[in-house]
Amino acid sequence: MDFAYSPKVQALRERVSAFMDAYVYPAEPVFERQVAEGDRWQPTAIMEELKAKARAEGLWNLFLPESAYGAGLSNLEYAPLAEIMGRSLLGPEPFNCSAPDTGNMEVLVRYGSEAQKREWLEPLLRGEIRSAFAMTEPDVASSDATNMAATAVREGDEWVINGRKWWTSGACDPRCKVMIFMGLSDPEAPRHQQHSMVLVPTDTPGVKIVRPLPVFGYDDAPHGHAEVLFENVRVPYENVLLGEGCGFEIAQGRLGPGRIHHCMRSVGMAERALELMCKRSVERSAFGRPLARLGGNVDKIADSRMEIDMARLLTLKAAYMMDTVGNKVARSEIAQIKVVAPNVALRVIDRAIQMHGGAGVSGDFPLAYMYAMQRTLRLADGPDEVHRAAIGKYEIGKYVPKELLQSGH
Repeated sequence: MDFAYSPKVQALRERVSAFMDAYVYPAEPVFERQVAEGDRWQPTAIMEELKAKARAEGLWNLFLPESAYGAGLSNLEYAPLAEIMGRSLLGPEPFNCSAPDTGNMEVLVRYGSEAQKREWLEPLLRGEIRSAFAMTEPDVASSDATNMAATAVREGDEWVINGRKWWTSGACDPRCKVMIFMGLSDPEAPRHQQHSMVLVPTDTPGVKIVRPLPVFGYDDAPHGHAEVLFENVRVPYENVLLGEGCGFEIAQGRLGPGRIHHCMRSVGMAERALELMCKRSVERSAFGRPLARLGGNVDKIADSRMEIDMARLLTLKAAYMMDTVGNKVARSEIAQIKVVAPNVALRVIDRAIQMHGGAGVSGDFPLAYMYAMQRTLRLADGPDEVHRAAIGKYEIGKYVPKELLQSGH
């Protein structure tokens, strides 16, 4: 595995870093101010300005490997760029590389019909609209995708959709024009063929945004994480993705890229936390000495550097395998990094918070918000326990007959 940056990737890294330095980091306080002063659930002027600048510079849709719609980068080539974007809480959106849109665009590229691509994918790629992914439900353990109980029932040439979803990120944003809904469509089918995914325009009668859900007190406006009620929502039958009963298959295909993109950004967030920690350790003194020389802080900085570098290498390995052998074969590596990256980021951010003292848990630094985001990521796209189970099953499977493993013994 060769993780050296190609000239193309190195040039893009320099351009993305320069854009972040010139525009994104300075925009962070402006964004916070605009959200606080205006309608929290309306797009901010500063974000739209950043998007226009990035698009004008050709730093747009850098994801989407193996697709004519993207920038022609592999997962391995995209990883260092996503890491740089992940350093800022604003980072991905100016480049049209933010969740959940990236995952939804990949779904439409892979599984959408030509008509669905024209209607939804193309405006998403242009950054004109946003989207949401309605999968998780409040009344079932959603870590098991086959548990989803909200229904999508075919009636003639329509789907009739009923149920309650939550943590539908982005649904509060008025730019969100379409949701991918996962619903139970045939309870009598084999377990992994009972669900379908259907495109639901957000302005369809019966779709109700119940409330934005705060994450450790942060509402993430204007993006938000919504509880959404679907009451007798009717959409055309052709809004189904791939076909009836393919919901679980699509979910597995979507979550691989989505998971690793989160991990790439987590490495970047950990890097920024380490940078803030180092600056604090040499700029502040206590008991007559710099913080760097107190309380084992130099060891904490060293541990952070080693852990971040290990997480980055595992991210790159998973990306390399996705490119070379495919997401299915790389499923263990994807699961591994999904456990490792947010946990490493949490440890580094926690150390940085401690180094900052009271300032670390305030809003004067981004650390508290970063911690909340990374703690949430240990649940999003599958909790740690589900990924550990998959990794362990894969390892044990090397020594156990396949039929015995499948039986659950």
